[in-house]
Amino acid sequence: METKHYNVFVIGSGIAGQTTATTCAKAGLTVAISDNRKFGGTCATRGCDPKKILMQFADLVKHSHQLEGLGIKKAPKIKWKKVQKFKTSFTKPIPSSTENDLIDLGIDLYHQSPKFISKNEVIVEGKTISADKFVIATGYVPRSLKFKGSDLLKTSDAILKLKKIPKSAIFIGSGYVGMEFCYMLSTLGCNVTMVEVGDTALSQFDSYLVKKLMKTLEDNGVTFMFNTKPISIEKLKKNLKLTYEKDGKTKAIKARKIFNTAGRVPATEVLDLEKAQIKSDESGIIVNDFMQSTSNDNVYACGDVSSKSLALTPLSGLQGHIAAHNIIQGNTKEFENPLVPSVVFTKPQIASVGYSEEEAQSRYKNVNIYKEDASDWYNAKKENAAAYAYKIVVNERTQKIVGAHLLSAQANETINIFTLAINKGLTVNEFKKLIFTYPSYTNDLKNMLNDVD
Repeated sequence: METKHYNVFVIGSGIAGQTTATTCAKAGLTVAISDNRKFGGTCATRGCDPKKILMQFADLVKHSHQLEGLGIKKAPKIKWKKVQKFKTSFTKPIPSSTENDLIDLGIDLYHQSPKFISKNEVIVEGKTISADKFVIATGYVPRSLKFKGSDLLKTSDAILKLKKIPKSAIFIGSGYVGMEFCYMLSTLGCNVTMVEVGDTALSQFDSYLVKKLMKTLEDNGVTFMFNTKPISIEKLKKNLKLTYEKDGKTKAIKARKIFNTAGRVPATEVLDLEKAQIKSDESGIIVNDFMQSTSNDNVYACGDVSSKSLALTPLSGLQGHIAAHNIIQGNTKEFENPLVPSVVFTKPQIASVGYSEEEAQSRYKNVNIYKEDASDWYNAKKENAAAYAYKIVVNERTQKIVGAHLLSAQANETINIFTLAINKGLTVNEFKKLIFTYPSYTNDLKNMLNDVD
């Protein structure tokens, strides 16, 4: 069998893979790219972007319910089929436009997941391909759950394609994806149960704010079941039955749909990495600061699948650019972890940047904590919001802001102000001297720094 050779072979067509492939092609290298799914990656086709399109309709319903009786006579009814059609108008063009852009640059396309057969060869579409450099940018896939009937579980892909809102649903896992879709479906009339093996939801976020968020979701009709271990799923006539263990007792609940939202893991299982001597662990493919595999110099990894991933699209693009630069110029550009804000797009949203209270206390001799329930502040009261709260962490010695944690209707935007403040090393007094628009959630940020808890 004849072997075809490229300077660079990229695996994965999301932002990281696209960035690497296009940069290398523009530099005159021969490039190929492969994907076992439609080209365009997770975020644009089956992740962040379509999710937020759907969720804005839940936000509209939620906001309307908040103002019901205060000027809103009745919350609007959502025509879900039209919502899905609107979402599809964004996602449907992406694969073909992505492919056309790549083809225009002379990049060869392969529509299959390759398997390594040596340190510098793969098999894809029945062909043997060799390359000077390989770039793995395969992203994340849902974590597999292994118990009887787990094949009946659906993933977030199925939620994004729902033809109608189910009467009831169970989510197994209360991380970002689970909580966001739990909020969306419960707001749109679904009876939702959240099952979690741990003792809290959103363990990466501040517990003070998480508890308040959970209360708003419970008011939405969500039932939380913590320290609960799924045992089996059985298909009934209309429903699915989940049998679980809690407090030493075995019980069961039923729902029309059961979703696996137990997190995502690096997508490396089908690549046969060991045949190319590519080391990986639960964090992904182990890379150095040049985004190069520590065990195979011919391989780079970027985006969610790399051990330096933070699971954010802007960082995937940055890592893809760094990998391409180092392939073209030699290892001269290093990746440095930037300060990254995180957001869960429920309503209210919960957002975080910098150190948690516990992290700051372990790092600094003394810290000041600014914490308050702000549900009686103007911005919350004007929209009859159920929850508005914050916790700001400050190094007492320098008076610099080192962490910020927000729960509000606009936390996804206002957390960026604190990201800028921490990056610039602003002190409390310097931050409070800034002038923002009024009345705004951004202006509230200054008031958050008035009283130490």
